[in-house]
Amino acid sequence: MSIEIELKLRIAPEHMNRLKRHALLKNLSTARATTHKLLSIYYDTPALDLCHGGMALRLRRSGARWLQTLKGGGRVQAGLHQRNEVEMPVSGEVLELGALQAAGGRLPRGARKKLQAVFVTDFSRTVRVLKFEGAEIELCMDSGEIRAGEKSRAISELELELKSGEPQQLFKLAQALLDIVPLEVEHTSKAEYGYRLYTNAPPAVRKASFPALDRKQDIASALQSMIGSCLLHIQANVSGAISKLDEEYLHQVRVALRRLRVALGMAEVFRADDELHQLHAEVAELCVEFGHLREWDVFVTQTLAPVRAGLPQHAGLQGVLEASEVLRARHHAAVERRLGAQDYQRFLLRFGAWMHGDYWRVTQEAGAASLRDFAARILSKRSKQVRRRGAHIATADAMQLHALRIACKKLRYGAEMFASVFETGRAGRYVDALAQLQDSLGALNDIAVARRLLDELECAAHHETLMLLRGWLERDHAQHLPGLRKAWKRFAGQQDFWG
Repeated sequence: MSIEIELKLRIAPEHMNRLKRHALLKNLSTARATTHKLLSIYYDTPALDLCHGGMALRLRRSGARWLQTLKGGGRVQAGLHQRNEVEMPVSGEVLELGALQAAGGRLPRGARKKLQAVFVTDFSRTVRVLKFEGAEIELCMDSGEIRAGEKSRAISELELELKSGEPQQLFKLAQALLDIVPLEVEHTSKAEYGYRLYTNAPPAVRKASFPALDRKQDIASALQSMIGSCLLHIQANVSGAISKLDEEYLHQVRVALRRLRVALGMAEVFRADDELHQLHAEVAELCVEFGHLREWDVFVTQTLAPVRAGLPQHAGLQGVLEASEVLRARHHAAVERRLGAQDYQRFLLRFGAWMHGDYWRVTQEAGAASLRDFAARILSKRSKQVRRRGAHIATADAMQLHALRIACKKLRYGAEMFASVFETGRAGRYVDALAQLQDSLGALNDIAVARRLLDELECAAHHETLMLLRGWLERDHAQHLPGLRKAWKRFAGQQDFWG
């Protein structure tokens, strides 16, 4: 069994032709490029047991040769695909499952007798072996299509596979290619696209999660895992967000960016680094842009909607809604342009290079802080900030409550990231109490933001309706205060689970 390490990039067909002719590739190549046709047949059970198990089984014809390959396990981090792979020649267009099992390929129980062809990939591959900054990298340029029954999807992508050297070099080469033609980091494999085509399903919305940490793990690898999970969360949802398949994709990108910002802040506590500082600043800038969009999303869907439902005959509300939708659409377009821009792709590639760079090559020195100690220090500091800001919650104004909400958010994300290092039952109760407090503060913050957005909408035509909405918000504010006091009392009674 081998481990395949590769970076995938989407490229438009017209840019593929331009890249093939560029002098950079000729200068880096160790031999002439070769082109051959590849036909791959993917197999699964009717219930798609392999797909659900994160596996892909295929027969591939290259010239007169047939190979069978089983891929599974591994991970995708910062766009880098690392998968376990078992591959061997077979005599023809027939699976040889006994030989596959003997080589270490394990299929789900009961799958062998149910396998059937589910989709086909059919493409031309031009291969160059490149020497780049001491690394040997195989560049594959794929053009063709995926077919599932009568449905098809075009293939036009690059695969940079590491043959020798450091994974960081894949991202640096990709940045050099991005200087020549537009590219996009590809999170999804051909097999995943094939399954989507076969099932006629959109990409699944990926929800937030953090990897389970081992308390014996060193600090650097724990932080790397956390940051990697945030990047995966972002990339899994960006395509759906840009395609406007559902608003939940964009919401999940926003959540992932906030969590990434917190994780990067903890990395800066661990060790300073210029590139980390710049990446952290860019993530913060993205969070601000997404924050403006969220404000209008909440205003339209959560502030205006109940008022319109309660006062369906009020004619002025429709005009306020239309004006709000214009501003909301403007912010949506700005965010979608940002995610679709080449600067965003360069940002991802820089992030990938940093994630596989020298920053993480540190050894845990004897006597250095353990992961538990580091986590306890981070959480203690953030807990003190929350308790200090919440000490006078009964008389706090909107700005003070906003600062408390941000402190709660940082503490909650930190607690969720490090929960697995401590006793999970106590951590769960603590996070639940903190989440309830954060929700109460969030509701009050949405009211404060809505007041400000009403000022942006102020004009003579809407004046009467805006006055009505301000009165509605004052009533909502008063109704939420008892819940905030109750949530704070519950949280204040919690003991630190990391003590």
